[in-house]
Amino acid sequence: MSSASFAASAPFTLLPFEKKLDRLAEVAVRVGVGLQPEQELVITAPVEAQQLVRHITEQAYKAGAKLVTTFYADDATSLARYLYAPDSSFDYAPVWYYDALAAAYRSNAARMGITGADPALLAGQDPALVSRANAAASRAYKPAMDLITRFAINWTIVAAATPAWASLVFPHDSHERALANLWDAIFHTSRITGEDPIEDWRRHNANISRRVDLLNNKRYGALRFFTSGDAPNGGTDLTVGLADQHLWCGGGATAANGVYCNPNIPTEECFTTPHKDRVNGHVAASKPLSHQGTLIEGIRCTFENGRIVAAKATRGEDALKKLIGTDEGACRLGEVALVPHNSPIAQSGILFWNTLFDENAASHIALGQAYSTCLMGGESMDKEQLAALGANQSLIHVDWMIGGATMNVDGLCANRAAEPVMRNGDWVS
Repeated sequence: MSSASFAASAPFTLLPFEKKLDRLAEVAVRVGVGLQPEQELVITAPVEAQQLVRHITEQAYKAGAKLVTTFYADDATSLARYLYAPDSSFDYAPVWYYDALAAAYRSNAARMGITGADPALLAGQDPALVSRANAAASRAYKPAMDLITRFAINWTIVAAATPAWASLVFPHDSHERALANLWDAIFHTSRITGEDPIEDWRRHNANISRRVDLLNNKRYGALRFFTSGDAPNGGTDLTVGLADQHLWCGGGATAANGVYCNPNIPTEECFTTPHKDRVNGHVAASKPLSHQGTLIEGIRCTFENGRIVAAKATRGEDALKKLIGTDEGACRLGEVALVPHNSPIAQSGILFWNTLFDENAASHIALGQAYSTCLMGGESMDKEQLAALGANQSLIHVDWMIGGATMNVDGLCANRAAEPVMRNGDWVS
């Protein structure tokens, strides 16, 4: 796809680019993180996102932020490590930095991540080194990540278009046109192009909430995903057992600190916790996966009693296998999510090469850590109690897409009777 064209209100189309950024920043602060007066905000972002970060910082202080602190990452310096660092570097992570993040979250600082790094940054690097570096970072980050997966604080992730990312998404356009197209796609899918974005998000969250309530009322014991017609990679027939006392979630929610926020901008999914031992069958990815700068395409896995027993990929297979081997829980599922094929992101026809967007274009599963918030009373449970209900534990949490126009989903009741939930990628009712 060489260009993007999205419908937007006439007033938005006529706005200067800086004003559009300010709208996105306002939604990020007010709808995304739900920042409270006197609350600190910690931002992580690529250096190319400075323009958006400045608008977000202004909006945060207007909302009463006590202090806004930003940590920037730079693709060029990240790549330099793989080109020139000694071997010992790849088993090391700056624990002091991750401890600082955990300390900030424990003191009730809100978290905002801005995504936009080059999805193919490490595509040419040794998968073994990438795996070691990721594992070291995951171990160091775990205390902070536990606070996020338990939803202890209000947090969100938003996106900023960057040149390298834009060129991957729109490879046939000039660099300038590609960047403009990616910004248009971000604005549209982040739902800021209407006359009242805050109200648009209120209605969107209400619609997702109604769907979540329907799923929770059903109390399915399992979901069966199966493809029909010309499905990618040989198709899917996968039964995902759901954790005991599972809860469906989606859209905005209230964190344990009492703040309502939207963890993902954009978001289209309804998600819950699978049972780590009750996944069986084969599954094929419907979209490529970009993970930590490595591209993995054509994923196909077989599950038996919750574990991946066979894994293939047409590109990046070594990286996939090293990801699955991160720890014991990395070969099991920590999330299952339903996303309709008629979502704005899916209908854009764009492959974003970015999980924040691609996971909201298709139903998906995630390897690794489960979210305790998707279990009744899970936020107050310890690891043993969560595991007893079937919640998986791991250093990683990596989503990959399995849905699309050929995907069907049945809900399996307690008596194993099947009820249609999705047909050809969209909700049955």
